[in-house]
Amino acid sequence: MATVVELTHYPVKGCAGVPLDDALMTPAGLAHDRSFLVVDDEGVFRTQRRDPGMALIRPYVSADGERLTLRAEGAGDVVVDVDLTAPRRTVEMFGTPYRGIDQGGAVADWLSTVLGVACRLVRVPPEHDRVTDGQTPGTSGYADSSAVHVVSRASLDLLNARMAERDAPPLPMDRFRPNVVVDGWDEPHVEDLVRRVAVGDTELGYTKLAVRCVVTTVDQREGTKAGPEPLRTLAGYRRATGGGVAFGSKFAVVRPGKLSVGDVLTVTGWGPTEL
Repeated sequence: MATVVELTHYPVKGCAGVPLDDALMTPAGLAHDRSFLVVDDEGVFRTQRRDPGMALIRPYVSADGERLTLRAEGAGDVVVDVDLTAPRRTVEMFGTPYRGIDQGGAVADWLSTVLGVACRLVRVPPEHDRVTDGQTPGTSGYADSSAVHVVSRASLDLLNARMAERDAPPLPMDRFRPNVVVDGWDEPHVEDLVRRVAVGDTELGYTKLAVRCVVTTVDQREGTKAGPEPLRTLAGYRRATGGGVAFGSKFAVVRPGKLSVGDVLTVTGWGPTEL
Protein backbone atom coordinates (compact mmCIF):
# COMPACT_ATOMS: atom_id res chain seq x y z
CA MET A 1 0.00 0.00 0.00
CA ALA A 2 1.58 3.26 -1.15
CA THR A 3 1.22 6.27 1.14
CA VAL A 4 2.37 9.88 1.30
CA VAL A 5 5.28 10.10 3.74
CA GLU A 6 6.44 13.66 3.01
CA LEU A 7 4.76 16.81 1.75
CA THR A 8 6.86 19.90 0.99
CA HIS A 9 6.13 23.22 -0.60
CA TYR A 10 8.63 25.84 -1.75
CA PRO A 11 7.00 29.28 -1.41
CA VAL A 12 10.01 31.04 -2.98
CA LYS A 13 11.37 29.25 -6.03
CA GLY A 14 14.95 28.15 -5.37
CA CYS A 15 14.82 28.68 -1.60
CA ALA A 16 14.39 26.08 1.13
CA GLY A 17 11.37 23.84 1.28
CA VAL A 18 8.80 23.86 4.07
CA PRO A 19 7.56 20.45 5.30
CA LEU A 20 3.81 20.07 5.78
CA ASP A 21 1.58 17.57 7.56
CA ASP A 22 -1.57 18.70 5.73
CA ALA A 23 -1.89 20.74 2.57
CA LEU A 24 -4.38 22.17 0.15
CA MET A 25 -3.75 21.14 -3.44
CA THR A 26 -4.78 24.02 -5.71
CA PRO A 27 -4.94 23.90 -9.53
CA ALA A 28 -1.36 25.25 -9.50
CA GLY A 29 -0.04 22.68 -6.98
CA LEU A 30 0.38 22.76 -3.21
CA ALA A 31 -0.90 26.05 -1.83
CA HIS A 32 1.74 28.82 -2.14
CA ASP A 33 4.22 26.53 -3.90
CA ARG A 34 6.60 28.57 -6.08
CA SER A 35 4.36 31.61 -5.79
CA PHE A 36 7.36 33.93 -5.29
CA LEU A 37 10.40 34.37 -7.51
CA VAL A 38 13.80 35.95 -6.88
CA VAL A 39 14.99 37.88 -9.94
CA ASP A 40 17.90 40.11 -10.90
CA ASP A 41 17.57 43.75 -11.89
CA GLU A 42 16.58 42.74 -15.42
CA GLY A 43 13.86 40.39 -14.16
CA VAL A 44 15.69 37.13 -14.95
CA PHE A 45 15.07 34.52 -12.29
CA ARG A 46 17.78 33.49 -9.88
CA THR A 47 18.37 29.82 -9.25
CA GLN A 48 20.58 27.51 -7.21
CA ARG A 49 22.34 26.70 -10.47
CA ARG A 50 24.32 29.93 -9.99
CA ASP A 51 23.31 30.96 -6.46
CA PRO A 52 23.40 27.80 -4.32
CA GLY A 53 23.14 29.90 -1.15
CA MET A 54 19.44 30.31 -1.92
CA ALA A 55 19.00 26.89 -0.30
CA LEU A 56 19.71 28.46 3.10
CA ILE A 57 16.92 31.03 2.87
CA ARG A 58 13.88 29.68 4.71
CA PRO A 59 10.50 31.10 3.67
CA TYR A 60 7.32 30.91 5.72
CA VAL A 61 4.03 32.06 4.23
CA SER A 62 0.87 32.58 6.26
CA ALA A 63 -2.07 30.30 5.55
CA ASP A 64 -3.96 33.15 3.89
CA GLY A 65 -0.92 34.02 1.78
CA GLU A 66 -0.92 37.62 2.96
CA ARG A 67 2.42 37.59 4.80
CA LEU A 68 5.78 36.10 3.88
CA THR A 69 8.71 35.79 6.28
CA LEU A 70 12.23 35.06 5.04
CA ARG A 71 14.88 33.84 7.45
CA ALA A 72 18.61 33.21 7.05
CA GLU A 73 21.21 32.47 9.69
CA GLY A 74 23.08 35.61 10.66
CA ALA A 75 20.76 37.87 8.69
CA GLY A 76 17.66 37.95 10.87
CA ASP A 77 14.19 37.96 9.39
CA VAL A 78 12.44 40.12 6.86
CA VAL A 79 8.64 40.22 6.83
CA VAL A 80 6.71 41.02 3.67
CA ASP A 81 3.09 42.12 3.62
CA VAL A 82 2.28 40.59 0.27
CA ASP A 83 1.30 43.16 -2.35
CA LEU A 84 -1.09 42.04 -5.09
CA THR A 85 -1.96 45.52 -6.35
CA ALA A 86 1.39 47.00 -7.46
CA PRO A 87 2.08 47.36 -11.19
CA ARG A 88 3.07 44.17 -12.94
CA ARG A 89 6.55 43.77 -14.37
CA THR A 90 8.04 41.32 -16.84
CA VAL A 91 10.09 38.46 -15.42
CA GLU A 92 11.83 35.67 -17.28
CA MET A 93 12.39 31.95 -16.65
CA PHE A 94 14.33 29.82 -19.12
CA GLY A 95 13.87 32.51 -21.77
CA THR A 96 10.07 32.63 -21.40
CA PRO A 97 8.46 35.90 -20.22
CA TYR A 98 5.92 35.98 -17.39
CA ARG A 99 4.47 38.69 -15.18
CA GLY A 100 5.27 39.36 -11.54
CA ILE A 101 4.36 41.82 -8.78
CA ASP A 102 7.40 43.41 -7.15
CA GLN A 103 7.32 43.12 -3.35
CA GLY A 104 9.29 46.26 -2.54
CA GLY A 105 12.67 47.57 -1.51
CA ALA A 106 13.03 46.13 2.00
CA VAL A 107 12.94 42.49 0.93
CA ALA A 108 15.01 43.29 -2.17
CA ASP A 109 17.75 44.80 0.01
CA TRP A 110 17.62 41.85 2.42
CA LEU A 111 17.94 39.29 -0.39
CA SER A 112 20.71 41.27 -2.07
CA THR A 113 22.69 41.33 1.19
CA VAL A 114 22.18 37.63 1.93
CA LEU A 115 23.05 36.43 -1.58
CA GLY A 116 25.65 39.07 -2.38
CA VAL A 117 24.05 39.94 -5.73
CA ALA A 118 21.32 42.35 -6.80
CA CYS A 119 17.88 40.84 -6.20
CA ARG A 120 14.21 41.67 -6.34
CA LEU A 121 11.31 39.51 -5.14
CA VAL A 122 8.13 39.15 -7.18
CA ARG A 123 4.85 37.41 -6.51
CA VAL A 124 2.85 35.54 -9.16
CA PRO A 125 -0.20 37.66 -10.10
CA PRO A 126 -3.71 36.37 -9.33
CA GLU A 127 -4.48 36.56 -13.06
CA HIS A 128 -1.51 34.31 -13.91
CA ASP A 129 -2.76 32.02 -16.69
CA ARG A 130 0.24 29.88 -17.47
CA VAL A 131 -0.46 26.58 -19.26
CA THR A 132 2.08 23.81 -18.66
CA ASP A 133 3.13 21.13 -21.13
CA GLY A 134 3.10 17.35 -20.87
CA GLN A 135 0.56 14.55 -21.22
CA THR A 136 -2.02 16.11 -18.87
CA PRO A 137 -2.95 19.79 -19.26
CA GLY A 138 -2.40 21.94 -16.20
CA THR A 139 -0.96 25.09 -14.74
CA SER A 140 1.59 26.13 -12.12
CA GLY A 141 3.06 29.22 -10.55
CA TYR A 142 6.81 29.69 -11.03
CA ALA A 143 7.64 25.96 -10.99
CA ASP A 144 10.00 24.84 -13.74
CA SER A 145 7.11 23.09 -15.47
CA SER A 146 4.22 21.05 -14.04
CA ALA A 147 2.72 21.77 -10.65
CA VAL A 148 3.54 18.66 -8.61
CA HIS A 149 6.78 16.70 -8.38
CA VAL A 150 6.46 13.13 -7.04
CA VAL A 151 9.32 10.82 -6.03
CA SER A 152 9.23 7.43 -4.30
CA ARG A 153 11.56 6.28 -1.56
CA ALA A 154 12.20 3.11 -3.54
CA SER A 155 13.67 5.22 -6.35
CA LEU A 156 16.04 6.96 -3.94
CA ASP A 157 17.00 3.64 -2.37
CA LEU A 158 18.05 2.30 -5.78
CA LEU A 159 20.02 5.45 -6.57
CA ASN A 160 21.87 5.28 -3.26
CA ALA A 161 22.63 1.60 -3.83
CA ARG A 162 24.08 2.43 -7.25
CA MET A 163 26.10 5.26 -5.74
CA ALA A 164 27.44 2.94 -3.04
CA GLU A 165 28.90 0.80 -5.83
CA ARG A 166 30.98 3.89 -6.71
CA ASP A 167 31.90 4.42 -3.04
CA ALA A 168 29.78 7.58 -3.05
CA PRO A 169 27.86 8.45 0.13
CA PRO A 170 24.05 8.29 0.11
CA LEU A 171 22.02 11.41 -0.64
CA PRO A 172 18.91 12.67 1.18
CA MET A 173 15.62 13.18 -0.61
CA ASP A 174 15.90 16.95 -0.38
CA ARG A 175 18.48 16.96 -3.19
CA PHE A 176 15.51 16.46 -5.54
CA ARG A 177 13.16 19.01 -3.97
CA PRO A 178 9.96 16.94 -4.41
CA ASN A 179 6.48 18.03 -3.37
CA VAL A 180 5.21 14.53 -2.59
CA VAL A 181 7.32 11.59 -1.38
CA VAL A 182 5.72 8.16 -1.57
CA ASP A 183 6.60 4.98 0.30
CA GLY A 184 5.16 1.50 -0.17
CA TRP A 185 5.88 0.80 -3.82
CA ASP A 186 8.08 -2.30 -3.91
CA GLU A 187 9.81 -1.37 -7.17
CA PRO A 188 11.73 1.84 -7.89
CA HIS A 189 10.41 4.41 -10.37
CA VAL A 190 6.79 3.30 -10.20
CA GLU A 191 5.99 7.03 -10.32
CA ASP A 192 7.14 6.93 -13.97
CA LEU A 193 4.31 4.51 -14.81
CA VAL A 194 1.45 6.23 -12.99
CA ARG A 195 -0.88 8.14 -15.31
CA ARG A 196 -3.74 9.02 -12.96
CA VAL A 197 -3.73 8.83 -9.16
CA ALA A 198 -6.11 9.82 -6.37
CA VAL A 199 -4.72 10.86 -2.99
CA GLY A 200 -6.71 12.46 -0.20
CA ASP A 201 -9.39 14.57 -1.88
CA THR A 202 -7.18 15.25 -4.89
CA GLU A 203 -6.47 13.67 -8.25
CA LEU A 204 -3.27 14.08 -10.24
CA GLY A 205 -2.48 13.38 -13.90
CA TYR A 206 0.97 12.49 -15.19
CA THR A 207 2.67 15.04 -17.40
CA LYS A 208 6.29 13.92 -17.89
CA LEU A 209 9.49 12.67 -16.32
CA ALA A 210 11.47 15.08 -14.16
CA VAL A 211 14.72 15.72 -16.05
CA ARG A 212 17.37 16.68 -13.53
CA CYS A 213 19.83 19.57 -13.56
CA VAL A 214 22.87 20.71 -11.60
CA VAL A 215 20.66 21.82 -8.66
CA THR A 216 20.70 18.16 -7.56
CA THR A 217 24.43 18.60 -6.84
CA VAL A 218 23.72 21.35 -4.28
CA ASP A 219 23.83 20.32 -0.62
CA GLN A 220 20.52 21.76 0.56
CA ARG A 221 21.74 21.98 4.16
CA GLU A 222 25.02 23.73 3.39
CA GLY A 223 24.05 25.83 0.38
CA THR A 224 27.10 24.71 -1.60
CA LYS A 225 27.72 22.58 -4.68
CA ALA A 226 28.95 19.19 -3.57
CA GLY A 227 30.37 17.42 -6.63
CA PRO A 228 29.11 15.35 -9.55
CA GLU A 229 26.57 13.21 -7.74
CA PRO A 230 23.81 12.26 -8.30
CA LEU A 231 24.08 13.23 -11.98
CA ARG A 232 27.10 11.02 -12.59
CA THR A 233 25.39 7.89 -11.31
CA LEU A 234 22.01 8.70 -12.88
CA ALA A 235 23.73 9.03 -16.25
CA GLY A 236 24.54 5.33 -16.04
CA TYR A 237 20.95 4.09 -15.87
CA ARG A 238 18.38 6.91 -16.12
CA ARG A 239 19.04 8.62 -19.46
CA ALA A 240 15.85 10.19 -20.81
CA THR A 241 14.83 9.69 -24.42
CA GLY A 242 14.73 13.44 -25.03
CA GLY A 243 18.10 14.04 -23.37
CA GLY A 244 19.40 14.44 -19.84
CA VAL A 245 18.75 12.14 -16.90
CA ALA A 246 15.41 11.60 -15.20
CA PHE A 247 14.48 11.04 -11.56
CA GLY A 248 10.90 11.37 -10.32
CA SER A 249 7.85 12.45 -12.29
CA LYS A 250 5.78 15.59 -12.77
CA PHE A 251 2.00 15.77 -12.42
CA ALA A 252 -0.76 18.26 -13.13
CA VAL A 253 -3.69 18.78 -10.75
CA VAL A 254 -6.85 17.22 -12.16
CA ARG A 255 -8.95 17.70 -9.02
CA PRO A 256 -7.93 20.11 -6.24
CA GLY A 257 -8.53 19.27 -2.60
CA LYS A 258 -6.88 18.44 0.70
CA LEU A 259 -4.20 15.83 1.27
CA SER A 260 -2.09 14.80 4.24
CA VAL A 261 0.93 12.78 5.22
CA GLY A 262 -0.35 9.23 5.65
CA ASP A 263 -2.90 9.39 2.83
CA VAL A 264 -3.08 6.31 0.60
CA LEU A 265 -2.46 6.64 -3.14
CA THR A 266 -4.95 4.91 -5.43
CA VAL A 267 -3.62 4.56 -8.96
CA THR A 268 -6.42 4.51 -11.54
CA GLY A 269 -4.33 4.66 -14.71
CA TRP A 270 -0.99 3.23 -15.79
CA GLY A 271 1.25 3.75 -18.80
CA PRO A 272 4.68 2.82 -20.19
CA THR A 273 7.89 4.43 -19.07
CA GLU A 274 9.18 7.29 -21.23
CA LEU A 275 12.82 6.30 -20.72
